[in-house]
Amino acid sequence: MTYAEYKLSLAPRTAEDPDPVVASLIQKVTSKSGSVSALYADMANAPGLLETYTSGYKAFAKESGFTAAEQQLVMLEISRINGCSYCTAAHSAAARMAQVPEDVITALLAQVPLVDMKLNALVSFVNTMVESRGLPSTPDARGFLDAGFTETQMLYTILAIAVKTISNYSAHVFHTQFGA
Repeated sequence: MTYAEYKLSLAPRTAEDPDPVVASLIQKVTSKSGSVSALYADMANAPGLLETYTSGYKAFAKESGFTAAEQQLVMLEISRINGCSYCTAAHSAAARMAQVPEDVITALLAQVPLVDMKLNALVSFVNTMVESRGLPSTPDARGFLDAGFTETQMLYTILAIAVKTISNYSAHVFHTQFGA
């Protein structure tokens, strides 16, 4: 199915925004990362969207029990499936910073099974959850659990899918470019 590529005309928001809610949210994001990405500035047009994304992402990072490398592979796989070039590039870079080997990133992006069985089980489960719309089979769930992950981490995978879908779809409608 082909979709028209509508682009939102809303301007990026800044910390100097006349709307105090937007200005405060941008300042909050800036204080944590030192800058505001183009995507965050765009998402701030709907403060609840950006706030939901940032709080959900923070909870996933802090509470999921996944390592930093595993977290980035989860986010990278979701972005790849959703066809978000902006988030795929961002999470490829973040995965490298989290010490994910280049061959693992390359294999994930090429949809080749990962040599590391635990990481392969993780990426496969994420793929199943996105593609099945949250309806994994018992063997899919068993593969994830048998690799050493937990049912609670299944729930955090759902959180990751939710927050990545927010950013992936936002990047799509704004046509956000990585490095912009």
